[in-house]
Amino acid sequence: MKRLVVLCLFASLVVLTASAQREMRVRQNVPTDSIRLSDPAVLADKKTGMYYMTGTGGMMWRSNDLKLWEGPMRVTEFEADSWMGSRPMIWAAELHQTGDGWYYYFATFTNQAVKIDTVRGNVIERRASQVLRADNPMGPYRAFGDATYLPANRPTLDGTFWRDTDGKPYMVFCGEWLQNWNGTIEKVELKPDLGGTVGEPKILFRASDSPWSRERDDEGNITWNKVTDGPYLFRTATGRLGMVWTSWVFDVYTQGVAYSTSGTLDGPWTQEPEPITPPGYGHSMLFQRVDGQWMMSVHYHEKDIRGRTIRTPHFFEVDLSGNKLVVKVEKTKN
Repeated sequence: MKRLVVLCLFASLVVLTASAQREMRVRQNVPTDSIRLSDPAVLADKKTGMYYMTGTGGMMWRSNDLKLWEGPMRVTEFEADSWMGSRPMIWAAELHQTGDGWYYYFATFTNQAVKIDTVRGNVIERRASQVLRADNPMGPYRAFGDATYLPANRPTLDGTFWRDTDGKPYMVFCGEWLQNWNGTIEKVELKPDLGGTVGEPKILFRASDSPWSRERDDEGNITWNKVTDGPYLFRTATGRLGMVWTSWVFDVYTQGVAYSTSGTLDGPWTQEPEPITPPGYGHSMLFQRVDGQWMMSVHYHEKDIRGRTIRTPHFFEVDLSGNKLVVKVEKTKN
């Protein structure tokens, strides 16, 4: 229930009305630690030589050095008659390139006007991962394929892109714990042009598989946390397939990592026993700097002077040269 309240408060912060978006001022030379952004995802674009950062809220920031940024800028457009509506909430947006000249915008969209279920007293809104497309990194990103990608009767979120060893493209996403009460991470095949999905989703693992997450049940007993957030796939230099994903250790946002024993999305997936990043950091993705250094973008939770939770992008250097992902943790952030 705690996370439901957090989500509701968070939604009120990240959803902007059309008039507020029009009045938003684009700022120049903004340091990374002055940006307020959850679930930051960075595309290092070789065509333009720029870094493009998006995330929850759907706005775009750009930089040529990962230190000073220009933004925020609105980059999405929606049709009022789509299931998302004309002004959906946008969570966990990511940018991907597949080599076909298009830029793909994987994100979670919520239409608060549509209710699909009620579970344990919680009303669940229409929420799903979907893919938009544009011919340049600044958009505008628009729907281009099937009207829906995932089942309308399920809340799904945090979709990301992966091309598996079979050569086929997939979306890897989370099944919302608010409905299934044991969050899942799943895969579904995408059409070759990413314009829709093929077949039914398959569960890769569940929140209860985590050896490191924690919460207390209704009786006060310590158990695994129900939340699955932010999957992102990678391969090490040895070819090992891994996935970072996020949950909670009581009230602390925390990120772990799992590895596929088969080297494919089908797994089975083995969870590392300890978190991969320090407490308070989570929902990451990986990208390469222009100099080739692998980076992890995450957001960090902290309290401001008024006691409010704020989320700030942060970048860790990572090492993928061995058989495991190693995060290079600094003594100070940003």
